[in-house]
Amino acid sequence: MGMIGFYAGSFDPFTNGHLAIVKKTVKCFDKVIIGIGKNSGKKARIDKNKMKKAIEETLKTEKIENAEVIIYNGLTAKVAKEMGAEILIRGLRNGTDYQYEETIAEINDEYSKFDTCYFRAGNLGYLSSSMVMELYNAGESVEKFVPKAVATVLENLRKKE
Repeated sequence: MGMIGFYAGSFDPFTNGHLAIVKKTVKCFDKVIIGIGKNSGKKARIDKNKMKKAIEETLKTEKIENAEVIIYNGLTAKVAKEMGAEILIRGLRNGTDYQYEETIAEINDEYSKFDTCYFRAGNLGYLSSSMVMELYNAGESVEKFVPKAVATVLENLRKKE
């Protein structure tokens, strides 16, 4: 197996910005593992198993065959190493993201000798999971900001509320 990248996030929800990063990374790595992690600082808004299925459906729709989705607990670098990854993947929206991510990258490098590869969100740099959920909670449509499978998960969530 060639180079494996590990793209971690809470993906709560997985947005078109995240998808844009995945589309770029699968061209650069032989395999990309999308790791849905538990962020101790954030309470999950959407069931992780439902999000995993929606991301997998999105990968299938987009004909992306060299990516897989996992759910994990614990330190990202430790899980990435267990999965055989060599590089941590992070998406950048803006300079603020860079400062935040660079601090984490330095810790990962020091702790586990993992390097971090950044991918720009490009014209979707304005898009965040928090913004999507803010619109969703206000009763607005978020279909243009998330893949179709994710929109379905959100619609079903709204029906239960």
